Amino acid sequence: MYSVSLTKVAKKMNLKNLIPEINLDDILISDPDINRPAVQFGGFFDHFDANRIQVCGNVEHAFVTSMRSEEENKKNLDKFFSYKFPCIVFCRDIAPEPYILEIAKKHGVPAFSSNMTTASFVSEIVRWLHVELAPRITVHAVLVDVYGEGVLIMGESGIGKSEAALELIKRGHRLVSDDVVEIKKVSDETLIGSAPAVTRHFIELRGIGIIDVKTLFGVECVKMTQSIDLVIKLEEWDKERKYDRMGLEDHYTEFLGNKVVCHSIPIRPGRNLAIIVESAAVNHRQKKMGYDAAKELLKRVNMNIAGELEEDDR
Repeated sequence: MYSVSLTKVAKKMNLKNLIPEINLDDILISDPDINRPAVQFGGFFDHFDANRIQVCGNVEHAFVTSMRSEEENKKNLDKFFSYKFPCIVFCRDIAPEPYILEIAKKHGVPAFSSNMTTASFVSEIVRWLHVELAPRITVHAVLVDVYGEGVLIMGESGIGKSEAALELIKRGHRLVSDDVVEIKKVSDETLIGSAPAVTRHFIELRGIGIIDVKTLFGVECVKMTQSIDLVIKLEEWDKERKYDRMGLEDHYTEFLGNKVVCHSIPIRPGRNLAIIVESAAVNHRQKKMGYDAAKELLKRVNMNIAGELEEDDR
């Protein structure tokens, strides 16, 4: 299970620490969802998930401060904070009552305030935490952004992945990662790829060494993260093997349970890999927009056999 420190969360969400005496570095967040503790403030603790960040908006704060006496609130809040959840966040710049902060401090629970609306804060932190805490793997590959499509280039070492990426960069596309790609599953439909911090923006070229793409070609040629839309596997040409020449059926590879369209490209001397990758990316994008060239050709062939193809279309 992955986790993220509360310090990083507070920095990302620009939170104001209301109890600075509590050390945040040792508190880890492992649940990407949040809880709005309206029913807990009312005294109902069944099924209370104390692993989540607690978010207090206008409704919850108004209930605590106006619906019951301070003594009743203190008794209930003492039980609430005794669960020692990671933290509580008061949105809309709400200033909690001093006794609330005293009870939170007593139990060692950090309290923050945010100037965001409750709905906006919940939406943003849940989105961010789902990315930060997503299941992940690392693969030996190159990831590039080609016309907005994330293309993961795979293959054995020395087959030409980095050289293809370099040519794509010179043709105006963007590098995400070379050699090692970290893949995160942020949803059942989406995989996000990024580079490890150590190798970010670097490419290894055999015979030359390491080059810094960001420094050499400019910041417009690199990208931090990219969704993975297409996989291209480079392999040595095998004259005994039959390769798909029509592309009527999509083939897939799987990462973390998500399927991604995959093309196996045989490599022979003289083949321009960059143009092949560009063409594959554009063709994939075209299919997503509803046009499939292979199916259109098959349709024309069938029409021609049936004698239905117009002379101008021949």
